Amino acid sequence: MLDPASAALLKHQPPSAAGGRPEIDRGQLRGLFLDSITKGTVRWDRAVSGVTPLTDGTCRLHFGDGTAEDFDLVVGADGAWSRVRPALSQAAPGYTGVTFVETGFDHCDTRHPDLARLVGNGSMLAKGVGRSLVAQRNSNGHIRAYIAVRVPQDWHAAAGIDLGDQRAVRTHLLRMFDGWDESLRYILRNSDSGFTNRPLFVLPAPHTWEHVPGVTLLGDAAHLMPPVGLGANLAMLDGSDLAHALVTEAGVDDAVRAYESTMLPRSTEAATGSAQGLDHLVPAATS
Repeated sequence: MLDPASAALLKHQPPSAAGGRPEIDRGQLRGLFLDSITKGTVRWDRAVSGVTPLTDGTCRLHFGDGTAEDFDLVVGADGAWSRVRPALSQAAPGYTGVTFVETGFDHCDTRHPDLARLVGNGSMLAKGVGRSLVAQRNSNGHIRAYIAVRVPQDWHAAAGIDLGDQRAVRTHLLRMFDGWDESLRYILRNSDSGFTNRPLFVLPAPHTWEHVPGVTLLGDAAHLMPPVGLGANLAMLDGSDLAHALVTEAGVDDAVRAYESTMLPRSTEAATGSAQGLDHLVPAATS
């Protein structure tokens, strides 16, 4: 953690000697999962438009091409804007008031050595009131950076900025971080990739539903929360718990009930903690 005005080190938390918090790039994790299953298991180009629970306890998937298929169990693992969720809940994600603007740096150790030293081998955070800079070292010499700001969702429209005009976005962001140390503003001036606007949305917490046979949710589809390091881990834990229940319980419906009885309370606790984490990451102004 660095001081925004001077880039002086405020806090350093080295990795534990036991290596208790390993990290992996999302794309590599996705590759591991896909490579571990039989080819053809994943059916690409079959976008789901919606689901209909049936009276016999099964569930019908409706596809974008107009076709439909019935399944014993449909697991909505389709993220923030889930097409499966409406079968269980009318809850919709709401804007948190915080937007991440993402950018990146390639070959950081040779092309951006000062930034590489600033970030180190893990993550770097510099935060002020209503705005923060976060940078994380990824594999293959890449640094991913987020400009985190408390702004209206349409901040760019209010500022008269076309998000496709990268120069205008850069100029506006530099103005927002006026007075910050130049070694930190380097993130705004010299990124290799463009700026991607990512407004943060969350589901209400707690987000629960009455059990419906034949369908359930996991991951962001079930408990979308601020991205402070829990989302992917929870999704994998959800999947593991559901798989274990399907193997050990007497039937599919019993398994889903057992899974939901564990997942829903856990996700409520995690969502509350993640909301607090976002407030810590991007502090709001106090009156």
